[in-house]
Amino acid sequence: MSINDFMTMRHELILASLVLLVLIIDLNLKKSQKTRIIPIAISLFFIHTVVGFLPSQTGVLFGGMYHTDALTILMKNILNVGVIIILLQSTTWLKKAENSEKISEFYILLLSTLVGMNFMISSGDFLMLYLGLELATIPMAALAAFTHHQERSAEAGIKLILSSALSSGILLFGLSLIYGSTGSIYFDTVGLLYSNTPMQVLAFIFFFTGMAFKISLVPFHLWTADVYEGSPVNVTSYFSVISKGASVFILIMVMYTVFHSIAYLWKDIVYLIAVMTMTIGNLFALRQKNMKRFLAFSSIAQAGFILLGILGGNKIGMTATVYFVLVYIFSNLGAFGVVSAISAKTGKENMDDYDGLYATNPLLTLLMMLSVFSLAGIPPIAGFFGKFFLFTSAASGGYYWLVFIAVLNATISLYYYLLVVKAMFINKSETPIAFFKSDTFTRIGLLICAIGIFVIGFWSQVYEFIDSLTFAIIN
Repeated sequence: MSINDFMTMRHELILASLVLLVLIIDLNLKKSQKTRIIPIAISLFFIHTVVGFLPSQTGVLFGGMYHTDALTILMKNILNVGVIIILLQSTTWLKKAENSEKISEFYILLLSTLVGMNFMISSGDFLMLYLGLELATIPMAALAAFTHHQERSAEAGIKLILSSALSSGILLFGLSLIYGSTGSIYFDTVGLLYSNTPMQVLAFIFFFTGMAFKISLVPFHLWTADVYEGSPVNVTSYFSVISKGASVFILIMVMYTVFHSIAYLWKDIVYLIAVMTMTIGNLFALRQKNMKRFLAFSSIAQAGFILLGILGGNKIGMTATVYFVLVYIFSNLGAFGVVSAISAKTGKENMDDYDGLYATNPLLTLLMMLSVFSLAGIPPIAGFFGKFFLFTSAASGGYYWLVFIAVLNATISLYYYLLVVKAMFINKSETPIAFFKSDTFTRIGLLICAIGIFVIGFWSQVYEFIDSLTFAIIN
């Protein structure tokens, strides 16, 4: 194997190098100089993000365990863009006294999880998928408990590691059944040998259940709200967007390439879970007052909408799913960015604390309104087109009742998203959050979110480009 072959793993190799660089730089900094790692880490990851968009070598490594093509590269680049936004939005929080000595640990853990997600996206067999998933999950538990001096953060870390252990065990049992019934773990081979025998159907159920935990699909979502509320805001945004996006990417790839022969069976399961996830996520979001729990149940409902693209079972469905995840990253990070900025400055995280916010912080208010409107799917913002394409893909598969239920749920979600807008613009408060100015990095991150929401919605070439890449997968 030559050096050129290893360049197929460009994303993973650069990320691993960044982890080592951050560690080496941190070891050479005095305790009073720890904050210097922030601009260095952001600059290094920005370079990695730019390099990711340069022409790259594609191919297969390790006998088919690892593969890279244009679509997987796009997926990794989408995640990189989301991570750079999160890094920018985390600067104020990291500079706080209680976090200043753990800055490098934050970057090392976060980049380590991203390495695992990249391996998972490029997996060509179930063993690589499982290894990538575990490499991503274990550091995420440490991120959830990052502010371990707070009881709820330590509790979030414990809940995440225990629920992840359970879901990983279920997933691994499903993979063992797949290997036992087909004699292979490679996606291409398993896809040719898969049928509707009882063992293989059971294997699929266990596999899908394990992945459903990661994506927070109902009824496997019970850990989500507690972990999101207990984790730091910036870590919560990482869980909600990057972790979920990577899991959705690999799930749709496996469903289309491995389990296509039993699609007539699993579509009924996905149909039921889509309805439950959209409905329960929305109903629970209605009663939330903590912004992190509010966005947690919002993200659960959004996962239900994503399943419509998987049910489409065609190129339109895959394109719509990838496009929606891209829109979701900018929209959700815009909302989380505002919550993070306010939490870092004031420590306030409840919806009631946002009363009268427009009078004191109009720019933050406008970005939050833009983000929740995009999440709600209000035209002509990007979120509208994302949901429109998902509805179109489901309708093309004949799921008209499901589309009708999804439209009803979108209407419900509009109500609770408007509660946030009402609090900021209409509700009065004698002690509103005072005006504050975020640091430069945070403002850049918020600006990127605003630009992304507009550009993706109005620049049709984005959808057409994704559509051209999914053609090779489906055909």
